[in-house]
Amino acid sequence: MVDDAVRWFHLVAAAVWVGGLITLGALVAAVRRAGADRTILRAMAAQYGRLAWTAMAVAIVTGLSLVGSRDLGNDDYAVKLLIKLTLVGIAAGLTLFHQMTAKTSSPAARGIGQGLILLASLGIVAAAVAL
Repeated sequence: MVDDAVRWFHLVAAAVWVGGLITLGALVAAVRRAGADRTILRAMAAQYGRLAWTAMAVAIVTGLSLVGSRDLGNDDYAVKLLIKLTLVGIAAGLTLFHQMTAKTSSPAARGIGQGLILLASLGIVAAAVAL
């Protein structure tokens, strides 16, 4: 029962992270085309950032809890888990780098960074499904 609740929070946090990336990507393009200035885009990104980092923290804590309740003796499971954890690290690292450089980066560079973050995040989802 506890594992079910932890898994639920883990999945909701992952949905907030990845779903938010997809939604924000679509909204940023639409808002930019509508002529919004950069302060609007920054406000959107800042609000999503607060929500996303909270979701990432929940996903990590619940994920560690779920791993702690598993038998890691299965080599196939361990390899898939390692892939997922590597992708989590890549996504978090790319996101941190993006947030630290967004104010000075070109729109093209920010778009590439956001695309890479989304790809890593979708890879996390794929690895989770494989588990």
